[in-house]
Amino acid sequence: MAQEPSLNLFRRLEQLNGIGAALSRERNIDRLLENILEAAKAITGADGGTLYSVTEDGQSLKFEILRTDSLDIRLGGTTGKPIDFPHLPLRNADGSPNDSLVAAYAAIHDRTVNIADAYCAEGFDFSGTRSFDARTGYRSQSFLTVPMKNHDHELIGVLQLINARHWETGEVTTFSEADQGLAESLASQAAIALTNRLLITQLERLFESFVNLINLAIDEKSPYTGGHCQRVPALTMMLAEAVNATNQGPLAGFRMSDRDRYELKMAGLLHDCGKITTPVHVVDKATKLQTLYDRIGLVDTRFEVLKRDAELAALRRQLALRPVVDARAEGQELQALQHEIHALEEDREFLRRSNAGTEAMRPEDQQRVRDIAAMRHWRNPQGVQTSFLSAEEVENLTIRSGTLNQAERDTINYHIVATIKMLETLPWPRHLKNVPEYAGGHHERMDGKGYPRGLTRDQMSLQARMMGIADIFEALTAADRPYKSGMTLSQAIAIMCRMRDNGHIDPDLFEVFVRERVYERYGREFLEPAQVDEVPPDTLALALAVRG
Repeated sequence: MAQEPSLNLFRRLEQLNGIGAALSRERNIDRLLENILEAAKAITGADGGTLYSVTEDGQSLKFEILRTDSLDIRLGGTTGKPIDFPHLPLRNADGSPNDSLVAAYAAIHDRTVNIADAYCAEGFDFSGTRSFDARTGYRSQSFLTVPMKNHDHELIGVLQLINARHWETGEVTTFSEADQGLAESLASQAAIALTNRLLITQLERLFESFVNLINLAIDEKSPYTGGHCQRVPALTMMLAEAVNATNQGPLAGFRMSDRDRYELKMAGLLHDCGKITTPVHVVDKATKLQTLYDRIGLVDTRFEVLKRDAELAALRRQLALRPVVDARAEGQELQALQHEIHALEEDREFLRRSNAGTEAMRPEDQQRVRDIAAMRHWRNPQGVQTSFLSAEEVENLTIRSGTLNQAERDTINYHIVATIKMLETLPWPRHLKNVPEYAGGHHERMDGKGYPRGLTRDQMSLQARMMGIADIFEALTAADRPYKSGMTLSQAIAIMCRMRDNGHIDPDLFEVFVRERVYERYGREFLEPAQVDEVPPDTLALALAVRG
């Protein structure tokens, strides 16, 4: 074999240094594993190779990546093609080391195995290799098998390279001492990079579990918010990916890295974490008079008392006509009673409709509630004649829109303040430092009239503005609220057009939201079929008319 020039070896050492830096930057586990194997093949000139990982129980080796260039075989990793080979056991059935398999031997004994020709090697079982060769016409010859151990000397995998190719002729040859040294050095660097990535992944999963725990706690408090906590981040990411892919308009330059995606995803999952502090009876308030229960039943009881009192008064007046029988007078009393009963029934039905809060209340209807409270009186259980409605009941029954009074709205709105306080207390790593700003800005408006900080469009990140659109669209279409039914896509888009025009949402983001039909993808995945309708052309045209 010709001696390898020192210059070529020097270049390979330089390549090794560059590989180590590149491995430390990779966040995706599958790509990291692929990069390790491809780098090992490159610096040793190997035609193929396999990367094994240790299974969670530590009892066997699992095929992660398999490559053979000359056969154009690429399995595992990001290819989407799974490796169907069974795991390699590290121990035999009797508990003894499985020294017959070269990968298991290297792992068990922490020793690199360099074989010139598998067909001539003694002590190892290469029947699987021979079977592979017989099926494919390949000739597996030289093997270099290197255990991968981290800085704690824990086995995390095995790197196996096949068929070294001569640097000059390309013919299959043995792996040289230089090849072995480079592969061992790479395996050591790769093991540390992989261990660090796995540790970071485990910490991220732990963090995500805590986030999901918070959302579960909110869900347990109220089934009307749990779905929201999952749908808003999903819709936010749909919009973010659409903006990331756009190559036209003012947002054409926006691009996200994997870290950016993860940061936005976390912000989406945490955007309403402050709701854990919100009282359940406010979150779930389905009617205007609801607290721990719907007090419209108390109002119904008062109407029954008034009807009873009216009947008693009419009977007393009729008795006062006795012993003289005056049919005409008694008929007038009965007619007056029926008229009063009818008026009471009308007022009761009116208050029941007002209590629902499903439609915006007209000023004249609000005044009618006040008139009922002022003009009607009833004798309470203590025997005291008092106003039919208390001041607090009047306040709630005259709520113009929805079911929350101002104090309750302030309580609901405080959840975003609580969210910001909670998130700003956490020691965020650099790649997650924007989570509080992204999560805390979804109730701000482009014109500065939002809350809690009154930020304008220019003071907000694009990600926070994305989350604002997602939060609003989810709320409009949500079918699991106690106080309303979910809107159709066309209804929601029409409303959001008006919100764009009055300075509530970002016009450029909304244009992408509509043009790329993000709303449609969201509807198919999360909404009831009846809600997923066609948005009329005139509404689409209005939505796509960007207004700065």
